[in-house]
Amino acid sequence: MQQSNIDPKALRNALGTFTTGVTIITTRDGEGQAVGLTANSFNSVSLDPPLVLWSLAKTALSVPAFTSATHWNVHVLSSAQQELSNRFASKGEDKFSGLELDKGVSDAPLLQQCTARFQCRTAFTHDGGDHIIFIGEVIAFDQQDLPPLAFQSGQYAVTAKKPWQELKLSSASEALECSYSEDLLGYLLGRAHFQMLGRMQKTLKEQSITAMHFFALSVLAIQDDIGLNEINAHVDYTGQKIETQHMDELVKQGAVREIDGRYVLTENGHQAALLHISEAKVIEQEMVSQLGEGDVMALKVILKRLIQQTDPGLPDLWANAS
Repeated sequence: MQQSNIDPKALRNALGTFTTGVTIITTRDGEGQAVGLTANSFNSVSLDPPLVLWSLAKTALSVPAFTSATHWNVHVLSSAQQELSNRFASKGEDKFSGLELDKGVSDAPLLQQCTARFQCRTAFTHDGGDHIIFIGEVIAFDQQDLPPLAFQSGQYAVTAKKPWQELKLSSASEALECSYSEDLLGYLLGRAHFQMLGRMQKTLKEQSITAMHFFALSVLAIQDDIGLNEINAHVDYTGQKIETQHMDELVKQGAVREIDGRYVLTENGHQAALLHISEAKVIEQEMVSQLGEGDVMALKVILKRLIQQTDPGLPDLWANAS
């Protein structure tokens, strides 16, 4: 093969733009010891016969185990298995420590809670430059409705479904031409927030809970026994301010107790906050059933990144105050 002048680093970066899933390949060596590694080189070859392939660097310590193995398993990782991916991508530790394994058609280790699993018998191996290409016949497989973990440009990623046609909120054949379009992120975030939590307004109204009461109860459900200034510091992003009057109303309702200028939830307050959290989780679960777990996870990741980028310096609500 003729030598090329291609920059290996630039080529690696270009190839990295191709989004892949993340897999863990497992087998056993000649002494019966479990062997496994993380790989994103997995791909399908044929449906009839059912063949898949993956590649392994010739410098890998696991080459002897895989080249001598008659069987190996491919695990397509779910988005919740990033830590497991990191474990099997590292060197010098017992990667299988503490893991529960399923029994498969061979003695190759079979990991749990994966998006898909393919149990394979080695069919062929090929020389692939600085890698060995393994082609295996699929002799058993299974899958679960779990969003897959993805890898793109050297980073983990999550997947989200993209409709075949452009999504439009307006049903008008010709939308009004103005600078305030339905694609404005602020509009989309605001409308989604109010539509999603709209049904909670009924519950809050039945409890005579205003928005200010709700903010205070929510903060105290996480950080109890704090003063009004501390409560307001946590809700400053709303542009609203909780006044002493609002806290006095919660005290009168029996939801909060005031001790030397600091506020704690009563049992009634804890029950009210628990009801709010439970209803919010029910609403979220409905969103998961409608959008899919993968899309909801992708939405959470993007929203957290957006919050980090726009954070004005709010105190950490979930940090241990002690």
